[in-house]
Formats: sequence, structure tokens, C-alpha cells
Amino acid sequence: MSDPLFDGSGHDEALDDLEDKLSGYRFDQPPPQLPARRSEPSVARREAPVSRAPFMAPAAGSLSMGRKLPLVVALGLALGLALMAGVVAYSAVKKKELDVRKGWNLVPVVVAAVDVSEGTVVTMEMISQRSIPEQFVTSSIVKPDSASYIVNQKVLVPLQAGDPLLWSQFETTKAAERLSTKVQKKARAVTIDTKGSASVGGWVRPNDHVDIIGTFKDPGTGEQVAVTLMQNVIVLATGKITGTTNINLVAEGQREYQNVSLMVIPEEAEMLVLSQELGALTLALRNEDDLDVLEERGRATINTLLSGERTKVLQSKRFNTIQVIKGAASTQSTTVEPAEK
Repeated sequence: MSDPLFDGSGHDEALDDLEDKLSGYRFDQPPPQLPARRSEPSVARREAPVSRAPFMAPAAGSLSMGRKLPLVVALGLALGLALMAGVVAYSAVKKKELDVRKGWNLVPVVVAAVDVSEGTVVTMEMISQRSIPEQFVTSSIVKPDSASYIVNQKVLVPLQAGDPLLWSQFETTKAAERLSTKVQKKARAVTIDTKGSASVGGWVRPNDHVDIIGTFKDPGTGEQVAVTLMQNVIVLATGKITGTTNINLVAEGQREYQNVSLMVIPEEAEMLVLSQELGALTLALRNEDDLDVLEERGRATINTLLSGERTKVLQSKRFNTIQVIKGAASTQSTTVEPAEK
């Protein structure tokens, strides 16, 4: 519906009548030009719409993941730092625990099971073992794995039951050990120089039985001769080590030896001394149960080596004497004593 004030004529009878009554004046002028209404913009000022890309709202899932990613990284970093701190703390605690317990671990040692008087020969029944803190265990205390060295040995001091046994309390110590006590009556101990090859590569040990082979120059022919001088000789010591020496008390450098002490009769001692001056001596190791002695001995010379006659005879003898081992089975032929040439 149009408004009569804006229909172009500007006249309205009701309005005119009202104006006459109020003022007595009549408005005969053309109607004033009023501004256009804001709700109805003019066509001239209307602008063409701007082309814009449609607004796309972010998906709810992607927005949530974008917000959660920094949180996950922060939580992972915090968890890693906490784990590292826990490991460091645990290591520190364990180290402190080890430091506190160090020296208090119990180790077994040999002790006297009963009271032992001075000069008593110790037997296995007189000793036992007990555990004590390792900080109190030194090399001077006898360990269970070395107990055999003190059995059948005299104690130098009285002992009470429960006392840890010391090496210095026995004659097995290096200072108290005496080779003369191991030499039988009417026998003699004599020492000969030996090198590795002259003592079976260093395998000769105290209490072993050996044969002594001498190599000399024959004064009649001038040729070299090898002959077995003595058989079944007992070895008393190798260097400073005897059959009762505690090897744990001997320094590494002193366990190797350059000489061997043998137990012989006085006349044999004279022969050994002269043999060392004239030639070289070599030890041949025997089986501990082999006590046989050959009555007749041959001599090895350059001629017997080159001719091969004696070599063949001895080879046949060796085949009939030495046990032949093949796998798990073994055979041994009856010993035949062929005549030597």
C-alpha cells in the first residue's frame, strides 16, 4: 500500500483539514524532498557482488588431532625424562648398596676343628671350613682348595678350635721348607742344569721318576756318544718347588725352573757331576708305575744312527712293548726282548 505523503501530489484532505484547525494556515508549497529510506537503497549505489571462495569449516577430527599432537609430544618427552631419572636413581641406589656390602661377602677358609698342640702332624679330621667376610681374608690364610698342602704337616704353633689356619703356621711355607728333610738316609740330593728340552719340555715335576741320558765325545774315536747313565731316579725338586710346596705361594716367575734336584746314592752323585763337566744331560720321563731297569744298555753313536741296523731292532722292540691305542679300543703285545746288535 502506497503512502499518501509520497504519492507525488502531496495533498490529503484529512491532513489539510487538520492543519486548518490547528493553525489556520495552509501549506501550498510542493512537498520537501526527503532522503531515501535506508531499507530501500537506490539501484545506482548497489554494487556487483564480489566473487569469493566458499568458506569451508575445518573438520572436527582434524581440529582435534592438531590440538592433541603437541600434548602427545609433551607427554612422551615427560615420560622419557621420568624413565631416565628412574634408571639413574636405581643405578645410584645399587652402587651405594654394593659399596656398603663390599668386603662383607662371606668366603670359606680352613679353620682348626679341634685344639691342636705345637708340633702335631695335621690330619684331615683336625680341620674344617668356616665362612668369614672377604675383607679379612688375605693370601696368608689357607683356602679350602689348598687344604691338601697342610695335611700331614707339622704345625709350628698351638691352635685352638675355630682358628683360621695360616701358611706361616706350617712347614709348607717357603721360609720353613727344607729339602734335606726329603732326602732319605744314605742318599744324596744333587742338582743338574736343565733347559726346557732337557726336562721333557718342562713337564718334569717333583716326585717323578726319570732316566738320565748323557751325551759325550768318545775319547777313543772322537765321535759323539749318547748313553743312559742312570735309570728310575726320583726327582726331589724342580727349581725351588718340591712335592709339598704350595704352588700358590710361589711367584709366577719362580715356577719355571732351569735345574732339577735328584735323589741318588753318593757314587751316582759323583758320576752326575763329572757328566755335566764332560757333556750334556737330558731327562727321560717314566711312568710312575714303571720301575723296571734294563740290565744291558746299548750306546747310540753316529755309526748306529747312519747304519740303521740298531734302529730296526729297536723299532721292532717298541712295537712289541708300547701299548697301541686306536679309538676306544687298545691292544698291547707281549714284550719281546730281541738281541741287540
